Amino acid sequence: MNEWNGFEGETWKKKINVEDFIINNYQEYCETEKFLVRSSKKTVKLWSRCQKLLEKEAVTKVLDIDTEEIAGIDNFDPGYIDKKNEVIFGLQTDEPLKRMMNPQGGIAAMKDAVHSYGYQMNKEIEEKYQEYHKTYQEGILDAYSDEILKYRHQKVLASLPEEYGRGKVLGDYRRLALYGADYLITRKKKDLQKLTKPMNFAMIRTREEVQEQIKALEDIKWMASRYGIDISKPAANAKEAFQWVYFAYLATVKQNNGAINSFGRTATFLDIYIERDIRNGLLTEEGAQELVDQLVVKLRLVRHLRKNDHREILIGDPTWITEAIGGMCDDKKSFVTKTSYRFLNTLKNLDSSPEPNFVILWSSKLPEPFQKYVGKLAIDTHVIQFVNDDLIRPIYGRDYAIVGCSSPVKLGSQMIYYGASINLPKALLYALHGGKDEVTKELMVEGIEEITGEKLEYQKVVQDFVKIMNKFIKVYVDALSIVHYMHDKYGYESAPMAFLDTVVERKMSFGITGLATVADSLSAIRYGGVKVIRDEEGFITGYQIEKEFPRYGNKEPKVDKLASDIMKLFMKSLSGEHLYRNANARVSLQTIADHVFYGQATGATPDGRKAFEPFSPGACPSNGMDISGAKASLESVSEIPYKVICEDGITNNFSISPNALGEKEGERVQNIISLVTEYFKKGGEHLNINVVSKNQLLNAFKNPEKYPKLIVRYAECGVRFQQLTKNQQEELISRTFHEDL
Repeated sequence: MNEWNGFEGETWKKKINVEDFIINNYQEYCETEKFLVRSSKKTVKLWSRCQKLLEKEAVTKVLDIDTEEIAGIDNFDPGYIDKKNEVIFGLQTDEPLKRMMNPQGGIAAMKDAVHSYGYQMNKEIEEKYQEYHKTYQEGILDAYSDEILKYRHQKVLASLPEEYGRGKVLGDYRRLALYGADYLITRKKKDLQKLTKPMNFAMIRTREEVQEQIKALEDIKWMASRYGIDISKPAANAKEAFQWVYFAYLATVKQNNGAINSFGRTATFLDIYIERDIRNGLLTEEGAQELVDQLVVKLRLVRHLRKNDHREILIGDPTWITEAIGGMCDDKKSFVTKTSYRFLNTLKNLDSSPEPNFVILWSSKLPEPFQKYVGKLAIDTHVIQFVNDDLIRPIYGRDYAIVGCSSPVKLGSQMIYYGASINLPKALLYALHGGKDEVTKELMVEGIEEITGEKLEYQKVVQDFVKIMNKFIKVYVDALSIVHYMHDKYGYESAPMAFLDTVVERKMSFGITGLATVADSLSAIRYGGVKVIRDEEGFITGYQIEKEFPRYGNKEPKVDKLASDIMKLFMKSLSGEHLYRNANARVSLQTIADHVFYGQATGATPDGRKAFEPFSPGACPSNGMDISGAKASLESVSEIPYKVICEDGITNNFSISPNALGEKEGERVQNIISLVTEYFKKGGEHLNINVVSKNQLLNAFKNPEKYPKLIVRYAECGVRFQQLTKNQQEELISRTFHEDL
C-alpha cells in the first residue's frame, strides 16, 4: 500500500494494532526545545480571527446557536474560519463557535438552555421530539425508583449524566489515519458476521450497535467528502494524518454533548508522519508546527450547549479535550518526540489556554531537557497536569491515554462508563442522625439507632457509617445502571465506539466527594473527642471538639490510614455489586465542581467544618488544613492506594506560592521537577499544580477586569479564573497556598 511506504513492522499491517505501528516507527527525541519555531503567517491570521470571536463570546457567554438543526455527524454544512488560511478543515457546525442543540438529553432541558441565551428553538423540532422521539433523560427518569429520586433530592447523588452526554467514551482516533475508513468498515462487517449465537438480548443489542458503528463510519466519510476530502484510504502524508485524526474526533463532538471529550494520545503517532515527510523533503519545521497549531486551534473552538446550572457544575465551559503526552515505552526509552514539544509549544504560539487539556505522562526517566521544558511551562501557564506513568503503565500497558483529568484507559480496547460521585460526608452525618438527613430531617436509612449521648463514640459511629455507605453504594449502582442503559438505548455514541474494538472491555467509574472531611471528622471523634450540640428537639446541629487531633494532609499516619481505609471499605463493598453489562468497577477521587455543590447542601461536620461550606476537591486535604508544608501534604495524599482500589484516578489539586519554589527560574523549575518526581515515587497518581500566590487570586477576585485571562487549575481542569462562579473563586482562595517546601 503506497500510503505505508517507508513504515516498518508487519503485525499492524495484518490487524488493527496502532501500538505496534508506533513501536516500530517512532523516533525518540532527547534534546532541547531549540528547534521549535513560531506560528506560520497563515496561523497568525487564523488565530487572530479566532481571538476576536473568543473575546465576543467571553462577553455574551454564547456567540451563536443553531436553532434549526440538531446534533449529528453530518447535520451541518461545512464550516470554515478563514478558508484560505486553514490547513486543517472542519467545525462542529457551519460557523466557528456556533453551538448546536443536542435534545437527546431531554427536549425540555435543551429548550431551557436555548431560551436562557435569548434564542428560540425551532417549533417543528420541539414538537417532533415531544411526539415521536424519546430522549435518554426521559428514559432515565421513567426507570428511576422512588429511592433513587429521594437520594438525588437530598444531594447524596448528583451530577449524574442525565441531561448531557455521559462522556469518557474515548475512541482511538488514530485508527482512521492509519487504516482509512473503508478498512475499518470492512473489519466491523467481518465482526458482525461472527456475532450470531446465542441470539439473546445481549447479542441482539451488540449487533445493532455494530451496525450503528458502521453507519457512523459511512457518515464520517460523507462529512469529510463535503469538505472535498476522501478519507476512505489511509493518510498518505502528515497533513492527511492530522486531518483524518481530527475528522474522527470531530464526529464525536458533533454527535455527543459529553462532559469529557478527550482527544487521546496522538503526538507520538503524528510525529511518525511528520518525520517521514521531513525526510522526504515534503515538509519543513514551520509546516510541521503549522499543522500542530491549527489542529489545536480547532480543538479550542469545540463547544457544547448546556443549561446555566450545568455550566456552574461543570466549572464554566470545559470540554476536557485531554491529550496525553510523554510516558515511557520501556525502562530506557520514552515516547517523547519532537511533536511532543510541538504540541506544548502551542501554549506559547497561541497563548495559554485550558483546552486542549495537556497531561504529561511523567516518569523520572523522561529525557532531562523535556522535564525542564515541561516544568517551566507548568510554572508559566498553569495548564499542565501530571499523571504517574510508572504507576499506570504496568496496569494499563504502554499505549494508554487519559480520559478527563486522571482516568487511564487502554486505547482502542477499553471504555469507561462515567459515574460522577456521591456525597460521602452525608453518609457520616446520617450515621450521627439515626439515618436522617441532617438538613431536612427526613428518614433516609432505616435501622440506624440514634445517638443520644453527649459525646460521640468512635466504634459506633464507624459501624453505622459503614452500613450507610454500603446503602449509598447500592443506590449509586442502581442509578448508574439505569443511566448507562438509557444512554446506550437512546443516545448511543456510535462515532467514538466505531474506533474501538467490537468486543470492548467496559469499566464503570464510581466517585467519592468529601473524603478529607470524613477522614478529619473520624479523626476528631477518635483522637480529639467530640461533643454534640442539639436543638430544642434534640437534633444535632453542631459539634464541640475537646482537643487538637491529627488532620489529613500533614503526614499524620493515624488519619492518613483512616483515609486509606475508607477507600478500601468503599471498594470492598462495591466489588460485591453486579454492574451493568458486566463492567468492572473503578473508584475515583476526582471531582468536577461537586465539592462545592455537595458542600453547599451538607450540614456541619465533626471536623469543625461549618454547615454548607464547600468540601475540598478530589483527594485534597481540607481547605487550609494542610499546614505542615508542601511535601507533607503531598505525602499524605500519596498514601491513598491506587492499584485495585482507586484505579479511576486520585486527583490532587495543589497550590504553591512562586516564592516557595525559589527566586530564580532554574531553581523553580528544578523544584517543580523534584516535587512531581518525589510525589510519584511515593505512589501519587495525579497532580495539578497552581504556581500562584493567594494575593494574586484575591486581586483577581476584587478586580476581574485586570485579570481577564488568568488561568488556574481547578477541580479536574484548567479554567480561566473569571469563568468560575464567585463561590468557586472563594473556595479556591480558601485552599492552602504553600509558602515553603
